[in-house]
Amino acid sequence: MNQNKKPSLLEASIVLGLIILSISVGVIGLHLSPNITILFAISVSIFYMIIRKMPLEMVNNGIVSGLKPGIIPIFIFLLVGALIAVWIQAGIIPTLMVVGFKIISVKWFVPSVFLVCAIVGSAVGSAFTVMSTIGIAFFGIGTTLGLNPALIVGAIVSGSVFGDKMSPLSESTNLASAIVGADLFKHIKHLMWSTVPAFIVSLILFAVLGLNNTNADLSEIDTVINVLEGNFSISFWSLIPIALMLICAWKKIPAIITILLNVIVAVIMIIIQDPSAKIANIATVVESGFISETGNTQIDLLLSRGGISSMMPTVVLIILTLSLGGILMEMGLITTVINSLVKRLNATWQLIVVTLLSSIGVNIFIGEQFLSVILPGNAFKEAFKEKNIDPVVLSRTLEDGGTVINYLIPWGIAGSFVASTFGVPTLVYLPFAFFSLLSPVFSIISAVTGIGVLYTEENK
Repeated sequence: MNQNKKPSLLEASIVLGLIILSISVGVIGLHLSPNITILFAISVSIFYMIIRKMPLEMVNNGIVSGLKPGIIPIFIFLLVGALIAVWIQAGIIPTLMVVGFKIISVKWFVPSVFLVCAIVGSAVGSAFTVMSTIGIAFFGIGTTLGLNPALIVGAIVSGSVFGDKMSPLSESTNLASAIVGADLFKHIKHLMWSTVPAFIVSLILFAVLGLNNTNADLSEIDTVINVLEGNFSISFWSLIPIALMLICAWKKIPAIITILLNVIVAVIMIIIQDPSAKIANIATVVESGFISETGNTQIDLLLSRGGISSMMPTVVLIILTLSLGGILMEMGLITTVINSLVKRLNATWQLIVVTLLSSIGVNIFIGEQFLSVILPGNAFKEAFKEKNIDPVVLSRTLEDGGTVINYLIPWGIAGSFVASTFGVPTLVYLPFAFFSLLSPVFSIISAVTGIGVLYTEENK
């Protein structure tokens, strides 16, 4: 973009303010589809571009550059849709549900979900994988127990995000450390200043709310187990794909290959269980999802899901959101605001808090968690270096405001994924996603008090 066309801080702030206001009013106030509000926001951006006499080809350029970081997540979403469908048909998710019913305490179910998802997430390094596999099983158990679906999803998301954040196998964790030049394991260790308090408080809240929301009918649980055992292949062998998933994570096999391999293994299991199964019928399940026909309404509603086509609404929203973010970046609106903020900061705590808020802001305007780490990371890296603040402080801040917050944005990649996977709108489960809500809070407390703020040797 030509320098004489560069927006001023006031202009950039006004345009971004109007965009976020229109999206908020549309989604929260008028209950409109995020797709419609994002399209309107794109229209506002183009109208501003016309007024400022900017080259209109910037629209196409922005869309192309904006979509680039979303190509891999979109492909993963499509594979996850297929994975959910075949894991149900092969009896993998039903087996997890039966095992869960038999070993998990009803009284401590919600905190147990949080803990198990956190442990598995730390081993696998992918929140999406945890949510779309054992998360589905936990959701089925929780709804059968009469728990608030939003509370269950909040526990699943919180545990999965914690595991993703603390795992050395996580793409987002590796990105945050790499973007600032910090050692990966030193970064993970430093994350504990905000992560551990958020984890402990979340666990306490889930324990308290889980106790107050249990209206379990134990006879209903026995009925569900009998229906699952009578309609699906429930066996030890159904747990093989879980082990395969962990092995792939240990070997650091890319997510796309891991999920595709699990889909293939599940299809083989379906054929072994029913040699008469037609490939065309299995292909239909992969494409359109599994349709449960057990005769039990509750189970059929829960297990009729998955398929590539089920992810298409999420894909559409991602395309629109990333397109808007790309256009805003192409016009220089976001970079103008961030660069102006960098020049006005003096105190260390101010720098940390503004970096955190910038990551949250990028999540809101662009909806992509990787960009919420990359853009503020590059913008504030030199400022942290000038103040001799250790790079791990910046990488932790980027995770606290970037990685975890995307799950709370209805039009964000992670938020829309969760909503489509469990059928619970983002704004409904948001109040119960305690870990994502608390991480920025403890990050700010660390910044203001100076606890956990490390400096390089030059400043000692």
